[in-house]
Amino acid sequence: MAKWGQGDPRWIVEERPDATNVNNWHWTEKNACAWSLEKIKELFKDLQIKGDGIQCTITEVETCDGEAVANNRKGKLIFFYEWNIVLKWVYDHKKEIEGKINIPNLSEENDISEVDIEITLKNSTNEGEKIKHFLHSKGKETIRKRLKSYVSALKEEFSKGMILPKKDSDTKNAINSSTTVNNVKAQMNKTITSKDNNKSVGCKIDTVTIKQQQKFQCRAEEFYNVLTTLEMVQAFTRSSVRLEPKKSGKFELFDGNIYGEFVDITPTKITQKWRHKQWPDGHFSEVTIDISEKSDHTEVNLTQIGVPSSEEESTKKNWERYYWNAIKCTFGFGYFM
Repeated sequence: MAKWGQGDPRWIVEERPDATNVNNWHWTEKNACAWSLEKIKELFKDLQIKGDGIQCTITEVETCDGEAVANNRKGKLIFFYEWNIVLKWVYDHKKEIEGKINIPNLSEENDISEVDIEITLKNSTNEGEKIKHFLHSKGKETIRKRLKSYVSALKEEFSKGMILPKKDSDTKNAINSSTTVNNVKAQMNKTITSKDNNKSVGCKIDTVTIKQQQKFQCRAEEFYNVLTTLEMVQAFTRSSVRLEPKKSGKFELFDGNIYGEFVDITPTKITQKWRHKQWPDGHFSEVTIDISEKSDHTEVNLTQIGVPSSEEESTKKNWERYYWNAIKCTFGFGYFM
């Protein structure tokens, strides 16, 4: 239970014309998948690669698998994207000379200059090998320019409306706004102080319970190890981690954004006091992860009690994206026949 006047200033409502996402403290997210698919097709379809008397054309974006999202975390924009792209190309002078361009690792983790670009040839001939060499030596530069254009366009398009302006943006009004917040906090503290003993009165938070079920193609012991081994947790969270996998042991994930302690821990059940640092000060939820091995997979059931109602949807999505999907992708636990 959080107490008025003891929490973070972001929980003090600042006067805004739209009354949403005050001070940009809440984690907001925009899905950029559909837009990205169209943008990538637009950038590469019918693209001509010319040089040294040679001209090739990208005839089709054969594969474009992945995802892209834009996040506003405490007023800071963070873009996540990961794409596996396959392009078809043809040599304009001889249509029988054709092949593919594979781009398997376009993501925010790699600089455009580090993105792999693989050129393949459908039928190997002497002339075809010359065209392949041209695309390998000269064509990659053209491809990288288009990839860079995609990333720039993604950031430009999805920066719009993510950082919400305050009602007053100039320095003078910003100072007044800060003064107003401090006055509001002082008034709140004054209001909730008992006249006779000066003890603060708590304020209840509306909460909900989240339940999720996932299936993993692994043994139960393997999944348990993923959540309790420092190196494995670092691998799927891609962040600094503190982990003490024992009763009353502390944990911090995602650079300290998620933290708490283990209430109980066994190979089949993990219970934690768990919170996101943007939640009201001192408020923890209770997370229970039941791990059950079946004949051909491991079933995982999550129950999270005490999630602030305002954080319900974002918490659900973040479990799916940053835990379940990340674990499946990192360790290959998501493949089913």
